[in-house]
Amino acid sequence: MFLQKEKPNIARQDSQAMTGEEARRRSVGASGVLIGLDVGGSITKIVGFREGRLLKETLVKASDPVASAYGALGKFMIVNELRLDQVEAVRITGVGASYVEDSELLELPSVVVPEFDAVGLGGLYTAGVDRAVVVSMGTGTSFVYADEGSIRHIIGSGVGGGTLLGLGHVMLHVRDFESINEMSLEGNLQKIDLSIGDISRNDIPGLSAETTASNFGKVDDRVTQSDLALGIVNMVFQSVGTAAVLAARLEEADKIIFTGNLLRIERGRAVLKCFADLYGVEIVIPEHAEFATAIGAALYEPPVVPCQ
Repeated sequence: MFLQKEKPNIARQDSQAMTGEEARRRSVGASGVLIGLDVGGSITKIVGFREGRLLKETLVKASDPVASAYGALGKFMIVNELRLDQVEAVRITGVGASYVEDSELLELPSVVVPEFDAVGLGGLYTAGVDRAVVVSMGTGTSFVYADEGSIRHIIGSGVGGGTLLGLGHVMLHVRDFESINEMSLEGNLQKIDLSIGDISRNDIPGLSAETTASNFGKVDDRVTQSDLALGIVNMVFQSVGTAAVLAARLEEADKIIFTGNLLRIERGRAVLKCFADLYGVEIVIPEHAEFATAIGAALYEPPVVPCQ
């Protein structure tokens, strides 16, 4: 079943002197600093808006989501030289939000934001578009359709950052993104994956000879750790990219926005960009992609409950 969320509220104001997009961006944080937190299981990302300007973002790693949220908020306030009385509201999303939803962080007004709304709003904002499929690559991966009138969850996948780290631990004996990223830069995918050119002498319409026919279908005893690292990266990102293309076709969307922690992997970003030519869709990896969900949380405004 798809989850439907009609007409999410985005802080905005109308103006005849500027476009609707310009007016919306300038209105965010006009009455005080709006803060957005994306509280994960081990990492909390935090952003803020003041008078339409995105402040310096930051993140904190901690095993406890409450400690992570409080630490991120304190660090953010210090980095941006803010006082508590300058903050209008704190809007919290992510899997760890449930641990802090009953408290006011540092006695500031706090609201929990539905995560799919934050994913959709943040994706559209960072990419500067008004309609797209937004893919959030975290521990797992979520696929969300978003436009100016609605946001809905399409589907999710268990393939994501957790997959990358787990396979890295078993196959490479490392368990951090930085090490896997560095190792993959030296890898040779031709030693790992079986391609169309390896199994067919004839051209296949719509597929180049370099297109993957089988992930890890060519592995032998001569592969290096760097080769394996690249093979893991390629398999994870190809799996996510393929699902994203199917979601875009289902929604008849011509743009796919990728956000999340996993986009720190350089060879992974290159894999995603290949889908643009292969399937005729626009692939967008925006600036601040890692903080897009936190940005979406800051942009979200809870619906107004009418008086009875």
